[in-house]
Amino acid sequence: MKLVRFGPKGHEKPGLVDPAGGIRDVSWLVGDLSGASLAPESLARIAAADPATLPLAPEGVRLGSCVARPGNFIAVGLNFADHAAEMGAPLPPEPLLFNKAPNCVMGPNDEVMLPKDSLKLDWEVELAFVIGSRARYVEEKDALSHVAGFCICNDVSERHFQTERAGQWMKGKGCETFGPLGPWLVTPDEAGDFDHLAMWLDVNGERMQTGNTDTMVFRVPYLIHYISQFMVLDPGDVVTTGTPPGVGNGRKPPLFLKAGDVMTLGVAGLGEQRQTVVPFAL
Repeated sequence: MKLVRFGPKGHEKPGLVDPAGGIRDVSWLVGDLSGASLAPESLARIAAADPATLPLAPEGVRLGSCVARPGNFIAVGLNFADHAAEMGAPLPPEPLLFNKAPNCVMGPNDEVMLPKDSLKLDWEVELAFVIGSRARYVEEKDALSHVAGFCICNDVSERHFQTERAGQWMKGKGCETFGPLGPWLVTPDEAGDFDHLAMWLDVNGERMQTGNTDTMVFRVPYLIHYISQFMVLDPGDVVTTGTPPGVGNGRKPPLFLKAGDVMTLGVAGLGEQRQTVVPFAL
């Protein structure tokens, strides 16, 4: 299934993408795409419904993040071998984890706002997964049973905040609007071979990132196993798994985003996103 959340900001409804690409309202089956609504039994109820019997959303309706505000939004750094190489960094011996602020999550086509005092705004196309059942000290062989679905994440980053303001990376990772998710949450049975998914990102129509999940250092099952040794992952939590090469900070000379720039990005089988960068505003 391809699941979505649609409607005005703060008032999104859960939906299902039907075979013709229309969005069907499933709010009578689940309250939202969050928490217990992402459990296997809840997703099974949606899957059992006949899309033709469900209300059709208006054409062109806004898409919200494909999962409601998560309890945890976790990211994995330097998890693509070719990205680590472009940054001149050694491969991490264990997954490098950091937090993105849960309230930076937004729709796949919403505007990205330059933070106040931003100097180095950057892009990162990533594969993310959403937890569907509680994961605590999970064995790697059982890890995928805890996944509700996969989606695209643009791990928007402010590099000056991240690496030049002392402390941990999260300073440059959780600013307002820094977590576009979607357009769809694709259940594992339809996500394809997530170890071999093509990824791309353009800025103003120019290709910046071209990569594939086959260069990931730590794969999804291991990440779930590993993270669950240190914290409990609850339904609705989001983990974004790293980016391929081509980030602005890795170019020579570096290139960063400015107001008016447009990012378009995609992952094979998971759809596409489009965001325009806008100036800081209170």
